[in-house]
Order: sequence, then C-alpha cells, then structure tokens
Amino acid sequence: MPRKATFDREAVARLLAEQHGVIARSQVLACGVSESVLRHRIRAGGPWRIALPGIYLTHTGDATADQREMAAILHGGRFSVVTGPAALRRHGIRIRRTDTVDVLVPLGTARQDAGFVRLHRTKRLPELVCVAGEISYVLAPRAVADAVRGLTDIREVRAVVADSVQRGICPVPRLAEELAAGPVRGSARLRAALAEVADGVRSSAEADLRSLIKRARLPRPMFNPRLFAGETFIAVPDCWWPEAGVAAEVDSREWHLSPHDWERTLARHARMSAHGIIVLHFTPGQIRTRPHAVASAIGEALAARRDHPTPPIRALPAR
Repeated sequence: MPRKATFDREAVARLLAEQHGVIARSQVLACGVSESVLRHRIRAGGPWRIALPGIYLTHTGDATADQREMAAILHGGRFSVVTGPAALRRHGIRIRRTDTVDVLVPLGTARQDAGFVRLHRTKRLPELVCVAGEISYVLAPRAVADAVRGLTDIREVRAVVADSVQRGICPVPRLAEELAAGPVRGSARLRAALAEVADGVRSSAEADLRSLIKRARLPRPMFNPRLFAGETFIAVPDCWWPEAGVAAEVDSREWHLSPHDWERTLARHARMSAHGIIVLHFTPGQIRTRPHAVASAIGEALAARRDHPTPPIRALPAR
C-alpha cells in the first residue's frame, strides 16, 4: 500500500488561513512537504496552481484581489509593501480597475516583475504602513501619489486626487508633503491636480470648469466656499463670484452616491436662489464639449449683476 505523505498539516493549514489560501514554495518545504508531493499538487489538473514563480494558489478558481496582493507580497519578499491602485482599493479611493499589483521593495532587491506584480525599488520605504492580516500596504497619501504617477490622463489624476480629498481620506497638506518628498519625475500631473484641490476644487468635473474659466479669462471665483446669510448657512456651491452674487454648479450624478443626495443638491440650489443668488447649472459634458457656450453664460451672468446690488452673502473658504 502507498504511504501517506507526512508533513506538518497544521502548519500548512495555519499559513493558508493567514495568507488567503496562498503559499510560497519555501513555506511549503519548511512545513516538511516533499518536492514530490509539491509537484503532485501543482500538476496540470491538480488541486493547486501556480500564481507566480514559486507562489501557489491552493484552489483552482480565479484569484481574488486579496490573493493577488498576498502573492505579490510573497514575491516581493521581506519589507515589501503594496502601493498604487491596489492600496487605493483598500483605502476606499476610486480608480480605474486593474489586476496589476504594485509593490515597493528595497533598492537592493534582485527579484524582477512577474505576472501581475510590478516591483518598484525605492530608498523611501514607508516607516508606517497599514496592515490587513499578512498584507501590508502604504498609507493613503503615498498610495495616491504612487498611483497617479503611473497615469497619463490628467482627468484620471484629478479624479483620484479629488476623490481622496472629498471623502476625507487624504487632507491636502498630507498630499502636499508626499508630493514634496517623492520623486520629481512623473509628478507634474499630480502637482497640477493638487494645486486645483488646494484652490478648493473637489472633483474632476470642477477642475475642468476651473480650466475653462482660466482659458476664457473670466474673473477668478472661489471654489466650494461656505455661504452664509448672517449666521445662517446657505450652501456650498462649486464656484462663487462674491462681487456679482453668482454661483455655478456642475450637475453630475457621478459625485452623488444616491437619489437622496441628488435631491439634497436640488434643495441646495433652491436655497441659493431664495437668497437672491444667480445659480448657473452645467453638466460635465457641456463643460468639455461646449466650453464657449459655458464661458458666455458665465460672462453674461457676471455682466448682468455689474450695476445691481449683490445679495449680502458671507463666504468662507473651502475646508
């Protein structure tokens, strides 16, 4: 009769439970599993499959996001830390989906990219990291900075930066610190997006409107200020021209998470109108495809108020 393979089954089970069903060859062998047993398990049609060189997924289905990140950490080796889009996912910051996992590793690391893992050698490994079981990932500001350096579309960069700030995950000063500490190469778009956010812009569509206003040489507005009538809070419009009492809103469902939020936006518009504010409404599509019409509408509204008293509104800068 064939002998049953003997090895530390409890140790293997413990590793698989801690590592989302992913295990490295060195760990398997350290638990007493023989080379022949390992080969049998990863054979074609066997119960395990190769996720990366020397890294195994102990089931035959598709790898989950957690399993890909665990495999990436094992491939990167000691001190490796997940960054970029995968880290943004863990922080709840929106970005275009990708199966690639970016990992920071020490400068002297000899290992190369493999499969879905992209290694980034750095002398600036983070001192503080977030931990989810055996997966370590960078803090949100570093994740944002590393992710957007790999983007070529300024609108995508704006969306990531604005989302991280709008959700209260990344304060603007922390993003500025990360920008200053990181490499200059690839930072131009991040620098531009951060300048917009520091100016009060809170979405990619608002950034498009800001650029349109600059190109049309219209008077510079306040972005996302808090408006008050006396001590009574009115609203936070996307743009506000205090000298004219004119507000502009970008009406986009992308930045409203539910129908209830959309209804609250409409109520905000009504409150502003009740206080004598001229409220202009533009969609992201209009801003992108009909910039001259948008600029003309803003210019006409500002001119219409030139010789009329403006409502007594107090405006505080964006928070």
